[in-house]
Amino acid sequence: MNTPDVPTPPPAQPESLIEYPSLFPIKVMGLKVDGLVHAITMIAHQFDPAFDASTIELRESKGGKYLGVTVTVTATSREQLDELYRTLSTHPMVKVVL
Repeated sequence: MNTPDVPTPPPAQPESLIEYPSLFPIKVMGLKVDGLVHAITMIAHQFDPAFDASTIELRESKGGKYLGVTVTVTATSREQLDELYRTLSTHPMVKVVL
């Protein structure tokens, strides 16, 4: 007796492509105003108490109106990263989070 071909299910995909814990860079852009870097640093510390502010990278836009701030945090879970992105994205000084 022949059985119909049953497709083999694809292998289970990991929930995340990131292995935890790992160093994870986040780029934040906002208007170049006093307090932007401090605000981003405080948020990074909130989600990663061991965050090292000396690793922050800054890049000014060509016209000097915007500032790109890269913070590298120790990611411990997808939930932590999601909440960090949400917190950064809703901050009034922040325009974009990548």
